[in-house]
Amino acid sequence: MSAPTTVAPPPVRQELVHVAIEDDAAPLVRQLGRTLREAVLAGHPLDELSRSGGTVAVRSHDTPQAATISLGATIEVSGGVLAEPDATVVVDLHDRFAATEEPTGDAVLAAGVLRALRRPLPHWREAAARFWQETRAIPGIPEVLVVHVTGPDGPEEGRFGEGATAYEVTGPADLLAGAFTGADDFLAALGAGLQVKGTLSQLSVMTAASWKVRFDV
Repeated sequence: MSAPTTVAPPPVRQELVHVAIEDDAAPLVRQLGRTLREAVLAGHPLDELSRSGGTVAVRSHDTPQAATISLGATIEVSGGVLAEPDATVVVDLHDRFAATEEPTGDAVLAAGVLRALRRPLPHWREAAARFWQETRAIPGIPEVLVVHVTGPDGPEEGRFGEGATAYEVTGPADLLAGAFTGADDFLAALGAGLQVKGTLSQLSVMTAASWKVRFDV
């Protein structure tokens, strides 16, 4: 078993294209906005897509939720679909925006947006370090996050923070990265095999922390 490690917060990255969401945005709008901002910061060429312009409707495959992504000098995300979009994608909101139907309309525009929404996740250590950095101000958050990774290459462990109160999370690397980045719903991840060790109040606080990184609230 590898020795526990403490990972320093990643360097601040500069956003190349501004992503804006409407005031009092619905959860889907917030989720899309956060995911697109992360894609830009990770180097996805959304600036090229923005220069071409256009609108893409994003619809949930099993709920009435829908939003519109408007590509231009600023990428704007708004709730609902108020006009005929240039392209439409239907996705599974609980499967990292996986398309459940063939896109309609502008195929290039639709494919570009789907690639941005489904960019590869960072390594679990980077994801955990950023999660801990972004949620430290939440009242009641434990002082230490201990991550246990299970997988074919043997167990790994990471420790983030210092103090007397700790919360432990165990699971496969991909599921951990998904939960820590907000790509996966935290409670759904628990149902998929993520395991936690802590008090009920800590579980409540960690759930709130997961909403922060998933919906940027």
